[in-house]
Amino acid sequence: MINKNKIAVACLLSMALHAGTAGAAVSADEAAKLGTSLTPIGAEKAGNSDGSIPAWDGGAAVVSADQRYQNPFADEATLFTITASNYEQYREKLSDGQVALLNKYPETYKIPVYKTHRTATFPDRVYEVAKKNATSATLAEGGSGLLGFEETVPFPIPQSGVEVIWNHITRYRGGSLERTMVQVPVHRNGNFTPVRFLERLVWPQYLKDGFDANKDDNILNYFTQVVLAPTRLTGNVLLIHETLDQVKQPRKAWQYNAGQRRVRRAPQVAFDAPGTAAEDLRTADNLDMYNGAPTRYDWNLVGKQELYIPYNSFKLASRDLSYDDILKPGHIDSDLTRYELHRVWVVEATLKDGERHIYAKRRFYIDEDSWQVSIVDHYDARGELWRVGEAHAFPYRDAKVLWHVGEVLHDLQSGRYLAGSLTNEEKAGFQFGVSLKRKEFTTSAIRRSGKR
Repeated sequence: MINKNKIAVACLLSMALHAGTAGAAVSADEAAKLGTSLTPIGAEKAGNSDGSIPAWDGGAAVVSADQRYQNPFADEATLFTITASNYEQYREKLSDGQVALLNKYPETYKIPVYKTHRTATFPDRVYEVAKKNATSATLAEGGSGLLGFEETVPFPIPQSGVEVIWNHITRYRGGSLERTMVQVPVHRNGNFTPVRFLERLVWPQYLKDGFDANKDDNILNYFTQVVLAPTRLTGNVLLIHETLDQVKQPRKAWQYNAGQRRVRRAPQVAFDAPGTAAEDLRTADNLDMYNGAPTRYDWNLVGKQELYIPYNSFKLASRDLSYDDILKPGHIDSDLTRYELHRVWVVEATLKDGERHIYAKRRFYIDEDSWQVSIVDHYDARGELWRVGEAHAFPYRDAKVLWHVGEVLHDLQSGRYLAGSLTNEEKAGFQFGVSLKRKEFTTSAIRRSGKR
């Protein structure tokens, strides 16, 4: 539970009064705080009272691509380590899911805490767009979509829970990218078979052939996912045209089955449909911690708090590691993780009456500096904690992107977990700013790319 005395921002008292789905742009006076008392995308610029969270000073210095994985904090020692035997003294800065993991794996799971560094930084364009959106972006009816919105961060000064989750859904991830990575279902005994993907993602504003209002209206981004391994899945392809308002126009999805050599519409790729090649360890909307339409839940803005979250995960990102080094029974190797104290927005999603989803409630902890969901506690229909998600945040300093180098979804009931977005053994990993055309996100294109 959150200690109410620790909720960080006084203005949240007024925000809580607007925690429904009605959204409105803020005034010009409020927006003027962006870049002054607030960072350009809406975090508190100041540090906390005891200095354990420093002031934001612009984020990490930009480096060249070949320096991406050089760890600037390699010489830092842990401040302390949270374990099953001492977590009570840190309880107010842990999620229920983190506590559950400590108790489930008392001999091996731990939370090593390091000095906090606020390394999130973004291109000037992102800051300019966020400030513009602050006074123009609003929610569509029921929070199903966005109006008056441009590209990223529609609500840098949010007034409701659904506005915070829209900031996560639309947050900046480089504009266009290609990544080769693995998703790994890990069994209780630690056995695993990696599933390797090639993924491409682009926002319409970054297409090489340019934004087209007729073709890109209501499109948030275009996405393809090609399975590269294992052999039994090789050549299967998923294509998604992600829409901004999924009530007005549901997500468009197609799947190419390499064995059948057929492309089919895939309207089921949404909400709690099983995730691709995940052995039922995640839902479609678990990818990237949360994605898709927010329409099945009521979103309550609980407040803000300080939390120990995975951050600056240079050690976990090391290209010297193999997947065998990282993936252990029960959880990834805790010695490779790094946690820091950061302020997070806390949003609780409760399933609406009459709606269906395997998760009856989800509690999200969203990093204030990047709008990335950092931790999610998922509850089943009985109200019992079921799954715990963690995103191991990483500053891609060469691209001015804060994303992650691994997302892990623990199943507390089965003792299995799913590790995704790992690139340690991949030659390319994440490549930002790639040149992509609209024709690469068509059914004809996935039919060609899916050949075995």
